[in-house]
Amino acid sequence: MEKLINLSETNFDNLPIDEFWNLGNTREKKMHRIHAYPAKFPAFITEKALDFAKKQGLHVSKIADIFCGCGTVAYEAKRNNIDFWGCDINPVATLIAKVKSRKYSSRWLKKYYYMILANYESIECDNQYQKANPRLQYWYDEEHYTELFRLRMAIDKSTPISSEYRLFFICALSNILKASSKWLTKSIKPQIDPNKVPCNALVSFKNQVEFMIRANEDSDALASSKTEIITGNILELNIPSGVDMIISSPPYVTSYEYADLHQLSSLWLNYASDYRNFRKGSIGSIYNDFNFQKEVKNVNNSGQKIVFSLYNHDKSKARSIAKYYLDMQKVASICYNMLNTNGLAIFVIGNTEYKSVRIDNVRHLAESLFSSGFRTVLVTKRKISNKILTPYRDKNGKFTTDVSGRRIYSEEFILCGRKDA
Repeated sequence: MEKLINLSETNFDNLPIDEFWNLGNTREKKMHRIHAYPAKFPAFITEKALDFAKKQGLHVSKIADIFCGCGTVAYEAKRNNIDFWGCDINPVATLIAKVKSRKYSSRWLKKYYYMILANYESIECDNQYQKANPRLQYWYDEEHYTELFRLRMAIDKSTPISSEYRLFFICALSNILKASSKWLTKSIKPQIDPNKVPCNALVSFKNQVEFMIRANEDSDALASSKTEIITGNILELNIPSGVDMIISSPPYVTSYEYADLHQLSSLWLNYASDYRNFRKGSIGSIYNDFNFQKEVKNVNNSGQKIVFSLYNHDKSKARSIAKYYLDMQKVASICYNMLNTNGLAIFVIGNTEYKSVRIDNVRHLAESLFSSGFRTVLVTKRKISNKILTPYRDKNGKFTTDVSGRRIYSEEFILCGRKDA
């Protein structure tokens, strides 16, 4: 990693690819594949971060992930017998994270599974489709909605209320919701496929649960470490202290709304009667209200250059990016306060481009870390190994070679702040 001395003179694009951060040394565990999740954090990054901390002479007994997503870091901490604290504003993400970071009894999983299947046929479904949330009626025909309703009710009937075993089967149900709907397969934006034949929900559920049971048996999560995962915005939570290391990947400033991507699970699992409620308050969301003219002056120098370069092209996007940068400046300060002396905050962050304006997130975050009290800030660059080679997305979010689309970079940065004594 290269130490940042003069931020204004640093050319991040010219940094060489660091092979250390490119590939892991061990095969990814099945638990990381129990539920689809967009832009999933690479599991081996935690392994590499722990190796890096050891070389820095840091003993890590507690890790935090302030944008914990589906719990990749949580699971890796668990298998290394390290305490973990994490949060995410998305309840679907924290559901997956909680399931992923626990080792279940196979005997009890199979017992509840057989009970769910036995209760499935007994669930009454008269007129349930007519009573359904209109948004669910939009995504499902009556046959597939009824299958899913039966499964949802059978899970509740067969598993103890608020138990971790119920969460396991709810997570399994969540992962089959798109396949059983009219949602366009593999689309990163919500849109109907008029030609799609939805999957049979019961068959999909059986396949999903049986895979998850095998993944649990393959899991080497250790029960002795403590794991706490909270649903909420890091800017609004009571943060823990005594953290040795933060490993996290902030949401992309121009990313798609996770509330939209996870709307089926949010509605089926009763996290919201209107999935759009989750847009409000999330970092980087275009639905955050604030006084741009008054608050933009609080954006740091790196951020202001980007915001005002974009302002004449797209005022709405410029406002959204300004709010994102203000929030990330607060996040940097929160991270500094969470850490023990000599603790490390490691961020995986990428740049992007919008209407030919370079959105230099790594430079903004580096300046934010310096401003928050981190005196040592290190940076390196890695290749995104699973990135499709075509570097643009069209208006529907699909990869394209059309240069008029939004550019997607095939590299991202590892940015590390150390809380020096």
